[in-house]
Amino acid sequence: MTALSNRIKSIPESATLAMAAKAREMKEKGIEVISLSLGEPDFKTPEHIQEGAIKAIRSEDYFAYPPVNGYLDLRKAISEKFQRDNGLSYGADQIVVSNGAKQSIANVFMAILNPGDEVIVLTPYWVSYSAMILLAEGEPVFVSGTIENDFKATAEQIKEAITDKTKAIIFSSPCNPTGSVFNREELGAIAEVLRDRKDIIVISDEIYELINFGAKHESIGTLDGMLERTVTVNGFSKGFAMTGWRVGYIGAPLWIAKAANKMQGQYTSGNCSIAQRAALTALQGSMEPTQHMAKAYEKRRALVYNLLKEIPGFEVNMPQGAFYFFPNVKYYLGKSFGETKIDTVNDLCLFLLEDAQVSLVTGEAFGDPECLRLSYAASEEELKKAIAQMTVSLAKLS
Repeated sequence: MTALSNRIKSIPESATLAMAAKAREMKEKGIEVISLSLGEPDFKTPEHIQEGAIKAIRSEDYFAYPPVNGYLDLRKAISEKFQRDNGLSYGADQIVVSNGAKQSIANVFMAILNPGDEVIVLTPYWVSYSAMILLAEGEPVFVSGTIENDFKATAEQIKEAITDKTKAIIFSSPCNPTGSVFNREELGAIAEVLRDRKDIIVISDEIYELINFGAKHESIGTLDGMLERTVTVNGFSKGFAMTGWRVGYIGAPLWIAKAANKMQGQYTSGNCSIAQRAALTALQGSMEPTQHMAKAYEKRRALVYNLLKEIPGFEVNMPQGAFYFFPNVKYYLGKSFGETKIDTVNDLCLFLLEDAQVSLVTGEAFGDPECLRLSYAASEEELKKAIAQMTVSLAKLS
């Protein structure tokens, strides 16, 4: 039997998808499970965006292969969005539309990394960053923030992590999994550290831009000297509730955009033509549904924060964006219930899945083995019920 490649054996399965699969298995057996593991809006795609797709389906213009980097009118609309909303000047030829922001990031890593190149990953981080770096034969270098500073790594920590092998740095703001948001002062300090290393590419994942409860969203590419070395990643999944449509994009220096386009041309070609028309409608249409969703998330955030604070042993901070909590739960490590021993947070998540019928994700997958991630992209009723069931189950551990 032919062995699998070392490449595929070197990366873990996505922890979020693995936990979601376990929850689905239980549901198929008739067990009611409340899923708080996936980062997926519980809202439907707004109707005007659906109508944009339907109109495209009924036309005679969108049945052929689309351009690899996306339709020109969509790339122009994204360019205008970057300028209008973010103060970023990326021309249409610097935009690459992909099959989700995940592919956007993978394209960049495959385009810029050589074996042994290091990528600084601000931790906690989205689960796929490290796997994509490894697949591109790079080396992730983790720089960790803690709950005491809202999980935000400092510029000084980044400076200490930089070596001659450093090729890039990647972070998300608002952050998955912590909901943390870097303000302009914090981004400025990071930019200052990088100022003398113009060979280091900054990959700024801003997919949660529209789910931000604090000050105005800030992009590191707007700071002096940063645009020409910053790749800004965004998409439609979170802010427009379009996860299944799979439309992400980058704005990047032209040489990186061309390389990402070349990479994508050999792997998948262009993003689905109909999904692109829906995305164009999203950019050009009303933002009221998005604003409504953001307000609902903000209300749920307050609800969940107050409920989690009441759970003994949960250390919780108030996230400023996205739709996650990332509580520290080390209090429960070493405890047990019957034959079940809680040695790791993964053990704790499995216990809560089986005993409380609530699906969560271990923080180890995001770079912090003392935390777990809870998504509050669920109804208030489900959130109240889930946390109540968790509280009962956790009380059994001693």
